[in-house]
Amino acid sequence: MIRAVFTCICCLWVSSVSAQVAVQEFSTPGGTDVWLVEEHSIPFVALEILIDGGSALDLPGKRGATNMMIGLLEEGAGDLDAQAFQRRREELAASFGFRTFDDSVNISAQFLTENRDDAIALLATALNAPRFDDDAIERVRAQILTSIRSDEKRPNSIAGDTFFAAAFGDHHYGSDQGGTIETVSAITRDDLIAAHRNALVGSRVYVSVVGDITADEVSVLIDRLLADLPQDGPDLPGRVDFGLTGGVTVIPFDTPQSVAIFGHSGIKRDDEDFFAAYILNTILGGNGPQSILMEEVREKRGLTYGIYTNLLTRDHTEVYLGSFASSNDRIAEAIEVVRAEWERIATQGVTQEQLDIAKTYLTGEYPLRFDGNGDIADILVGMQAIGLPAEYVFERNEYINAVTLADVARVARDLLRPEDLHFVVVGQPVGLTATE
Repeated sequence: MIRAVFTCICCLWVSSVSAQVAVQEFSTPGGTDVWLVEEHSIPFVALEILIDGGSALDLPGKRGATNMMIGLLEEGAGDLDAQAFQRRREELAASFGFRTFDDSVNISAQFLTENRDDAIALLATALNAPRFDDDAIERVRAQILTSIRSDEKRPNSIAGDTFFAAAFGDHHYGSDQGGTIETVSAITRDDLIAAHRNALVGSRVYVSVVGDITADEVSVLIDRLLADLPQDGPDLPGRVDFGLTGGVTVIPFDTPQSVAIFGHSGIKRDDEDFFAAYILNTILGGNGPQSILMEEVREKRGLTYGIYTNLLTRDHTEVYLGSFASSNDRIAEAIEVVRAEWERIATQGVTQEQLDIAKTYLTGEYPLRFDGNGDIADILVGMQAIGLPAEYVFERNEYINAVTLADVARVARDLLRPEDLHFVVVGQPVGLTATE
């Protein structure tokens, strides 16, 4: 992260009426980089903090410890037990959110201007002095175990877990961040303390703030909030390549319809062809009216209620991923249609009309994402984490519009590899031969 103290103003286009909002980039006296959008018309502030690492920092045999620890941050801190903490938060009309992801933990807070100092003080207590009381640990453990047991009976979860385990093995992408029945059941208070020390690291923090607050006020609050976090943590994991070859895996499951997760390796977010790939995916299987797979698999043949694909770009790998469900007696046909369309677009590309429709959709829906302080703060902190400049917000649609039909055709030839598609199918598929 940049450590020099500076302020950079750029224009953030956040609505269809092209309202301009200034994004300020600066470093606090304590050395934390912040992106700030001042909006003083409403006495309200949204704060987003992203810390690199997340569930990747689970220690061997302790899968799920980071997720469980994050779930306990609101279950008592400092002198406040779980109930007292919640009462205090409600008194302040504040909202806190704590989430665990494969490569990060995210902390959000929303509060009224008049309660700003007290809300930040309460959040600081949660981050720096969680109690990890025995009753809270067992309550959160029970909630997680219930969720795991439920997922074990859900075809979608089974398919996803099988796909990623086969693709990434022992890497943290190969297992669910929530852990297993065995690992979660064995997590101790000492494990949670270790997870807290490893995951909440000041040198890996990204911060965005939107609302009724100035840069000077943000600097004081952020330094106060993060002052007690350790500055150094364990090494982050290295890169891992997608490890599945083309084929079909079948997991028998008693259900009237089969669920399929499919994919192959993807494209890096910083690849110069990413925007062409992004538009290609929108045309092939993304949201919007132009989806080829929706047309071919659902509309023409009635093989599914919905089919979607996306470019999954994680910190240490990339996957081109898709999913759909179909009746047991038609899942094999649906898979063949997907493979055929993958091949057709790889060799023939898309039409100018399809490209134009996708561009119109993507550029039109983008401003709608900036709907409220919390949404803006979340987008900005995510941009920081993947190394995008603040200017990207108003330049993004220019990148979309700059993509040509030739660009999409070139990327389709390179990216779409039907022979590499691997399908994990959970159900009782008829006429589908597993290759492993």
